[in-house]
Amino acid sequence: MSQIAPTGLGRFVAVFIFLAVIFVGIPDVNAQQPEVSPVTDTGHWWDDAVCYEVFVRSFADSNGDGIGDLNGLTSRLDYLNDGNPATSRDLGVTCIWLMPIFTATSYHGYDVEDYYDIESDYGTSADFTIFLSAAHERGIRVVLDLVLNHTSVKNPWFQSALSDPASPYRDWYIFSEDDPGYPGPWGEDVWHESSVADEFYYGIFWEGMPDLNYRNPEVTAEAEKISRFWLDQGVDGFRLDAIKHLIEDGSTQENTDATHEWLRGYRQFLDREYPEALTIGEIFNAGATSLEPYFPDQLHTYFQFDIASQMLIAPQQGVASGITYVVNEAHEKQPGQPWGIFLTNHDQNRTMTLLEGNVAEAKLAAAALLTLPGIPFIYYGEEIGMTGSKPDERIRTPMQWWVGGGHGFSSVTPWQPFQSDADFVNVFSQEGDPDSLLNYYRALVQLHSDHPALGHGEFLEIDTNASSVLAFIRATDEETILVIINFGGESRSDLKLTFPSGSLMAGEYRLVSLFGEGNAVPLTLTDATTETDFEPGFTFEGQTAYIFSIER
Repeated sequence: MSQIAPTGLGRFVAVFIFLAVIFVGIPDVNAQQPEVSPVTDTGHWWDDAVCYEVFVRSFADSNGDGIGDLNGLTSRLDYLNDGNPATSRDLGVTCIWLMPIFTATSYHGYDVEDYYDIESDYGTSADFTIFLSAAHERGIRVVLDLVLNHTSVKNPWFQSALSDPASPYRDWYIFSEDDPGYPGPWGEDVWHESSVADEFYYGIFWEGMPDLNYRNPEVTAEAEKISRFWLDQGVDGFRLDAIKHLIEDGSTQENTDATHEWLRGYRQFLDREYPEALTIGEIFNAGATSLEPYFPDQLHTYFQFDIASQMLIAPQQGVASGITYVVNEAHEKQPGQPWGIFLTNHDQNRTMTLLEGNVAEAKLAAAALLTLPGIPFIYYGEEIGMTGSKPDERIRTPMQWWVGGGHGFSSVTPWQPFQSDADFVNVFSQEGDPDSLLNYYRALVQLHSDHPALGHGEFLEIDTNASSVLAFIRATDEETILVIINFGGESRSDLKLTFPSGSLMAGEYRLVSLFGEGNAVPLTLTDATTETDFEPGFTFEGQTAYIFSIER
């Protein structure tokens, strides 16, 4: 993909008419650098990845049953990344996280019946092999959602354990003759009455999802067997669902010492046998302090929910301080930036709904997502501003590809109705608009891929004289990037940046614009041991992001 700046898409527009004719008829959418301080050690594929979360059921239907499937996803891969750096119509992501694709009881897949087979709604194992190969050909890594905490009540393991006290699977789950009586972390019932015997079984989420017993080594051995099965096929890693609830200690049902110990062992198993397999954990509502016990020797990374919420609050309130606080706290407690960042995911009201349809605010959130430290994750449809609010089915609605009919998702009525704005919010409507949210995302993802400093570079906050402005440096030994985001609605012609001592070596620098229109004056640092005030000398428009390369 060639770089597209949101303000310089003339070439794209010039060829759009030709591309649109094709699109309508086809349902598929397809210098010398300053010296810097030491940076984070890297060496894994995920250091510079941009990931995209896909709910297969809602992405593309290939067989006309109203349900998205693996073949449909394969047909849309060129939209995500066509594998050709010379093109610019793809989003450019380098990693896909698939929500559960195993045989399951519910539509969402988080109650697994068979960890070794593909959900029949989505296709076959052969379809998955074709998808995986096509993704890898395009340079896209594939991460599977692996639900280890619990199974479905219809899983054969649980059915055997429930019906036969002598079953070899009996100790794979947690049973009690009496109801222990304590509730779950959010006040829910966690002990459920058996349907076949006078006893209770434990399930933290609901009665349809009994928890596995990881105090039993056989269950751990099975988890490793499942992991091997998929990694041996070429899968690139796992997102581990609800991982903080893995092992309970009586009424303490999250973040237990036993959970930490299990995760250390699982990480050692992967490091030994599959050192390039990414693991990212879901620890819902976990900030830097509650994530701290998980580092550095358990999973590779965890989702950072505090940073996520602040990236949405900042554009809404026009104040940058919340972001700097949570990022600095995370950076202090987990050096090396081992976290995943996102705006919203499949469990939360969608970004554009939370931002009440404000595209300018959505662009600012995207700019923060794709420049701040961490592995960025984009929820499918977020790049076009899809809306959706709970219940869960309505935040997981079908992808909106084009105008009218089945909106490019299916030839029949889909499993869930589209959002009411689907005729206006879709990929086709934004393809040729240089100012669209989609093309804004494309430009930022491309920039993230072109500049490793935005992926794994060191983070350094830059003080400003404006509460609405977030400014920071991302730096590697090869490049230094300056990011300035004005979350406020007012323009600033008097912006002053204060570079901390030691942030750059003394010398003359120029700021080369990479994103956003800005021609800054030269930067001179006469003494690297003191703070240096710098006035860029141009007007920073309200609700606008600017990205510069700082060059000697």
